[in-house]
Amino acid sequence: MVEKGKISSLQMAFMMYPTIVATAVLGVPSITAKYAKNDLWLSPILASLIGYATVYITYKLHKLYPKQTVIQFSEQIIGRIPGKILGFLFLFFYIPITGQILRSYGEFIVDSFLVKTPISVIMASMVLLCAFIVRGGIEGLGRAAQLLVPVFILPILLLIVLLGPDLEFKNILPILGNGIMPPIKGSIVPGGWFSEFFLMIFLLPFLTDMKKGMKSGMMSVFAVMMTLIVVNLMVLFVLGSTTATKIYPVMNVSRYISLADFFEHLESAIMAVWIVGAFVKISVFYYVSALGTAQWLNLSDYRPVVWPIGILIVEFSFWSYPSSMDVSRYDIIAFPFHGILMQTIIPLLLLVIAVGKRNRQRKGSNSN
Repeated sequence: MVEKGKISSLQMAFMMYPTIVATAVLGVPSITAKYAKNDLWLSPILASLIGYATVYITYKLHKLYPKQTVIQFSEQIIGRIPGKILGFLFLFFYIPITGQILRSYGEFIVDSFLVKTPISVIMASMVLLCAFIVRGGIEGLGRAAQLLVPVFILPILLLIVLLGPDLEFKNILPILGNGIMPPIKGSIVPGGWFSEFFLMIFLLPFLTDMKKGMKSGMMSVFAVMMTLIVVNLMVLFVLGSTTATKIYPVMNVSRYISLADFFEHLESAIMAVWIVGAFVKISVFYYVSALGTAQWLNLSDYRPVVWPIGILIVEFSFWSYPSSMDVSRYDIIAFPFHGILMQTIIPLLLLVIAVGKRNRQRKGSNSN
């Protein structure tokens, strides 16, 4: 066994929640607003359908191969060589994606706060921090997520309460003024984020309460959906039709807060949300990349590959995205389709093939 640690289904839900929300909460409102306009709050509801489907597919695959991840059981489903190729494609998806998440984190910190700090220093320090917790194993990662998620949620709740005087509820009207198509178009980008629930396939084998895996996954999808709806509504009520023109709408919204000349300039609270969420998200992706690489190479322990994978993640953050424009372009144009293909459609095909093989084997044994 590459990993000997165990986590609860609740800890898995705590790991998955910031893994999706951390990056989506900052950039997605403006991306969604470009297509859905004032119906941007409906798009997360439609996008969550991909999340629910992904969790269902992931759990069904896990039930068929309970102690294996997709890197291992794909060889059993489609054969050794095709399975190895598919496993490599998954790794070649997750390692560069982790680099992209790291680059987004670095760009945000440099653009908003540490303007004169080299982005390489910011990204390398985050990877170093994540490497220590990844080496500590899944138990440490689960406990860290459980501890940090309340810290992640609190500033968002604080933001909603303090923005009360600035909310213009009429901005939501007219609802579905241009029909259902704009919210559907707006749901494609967040749909890519919801497909990341497939990461559960790497966590489910280590659950202490396996039967609650699907329930916890579905609850996590619901929590992410509600968070994105609330954030999108908050941004819409404050910024109105200008939401689509902002790069980080939540950051712009936080600057509106002024309560008795005491509560002002709460951008630091948003940065705290981003850093805590990004830490959990990068750690989960990093862990999955290291674990998957060790399983693909048939190693007995994943820890020896943690540092090489960390170096690769930093390198990919520069190789794949030479500028901040490339990062945002990838988020909007490529990632939704790339993410849904790798994390929802291909797993669905694997499930169909696996179920077909099981049914044929049962028929064969019954006829004998």
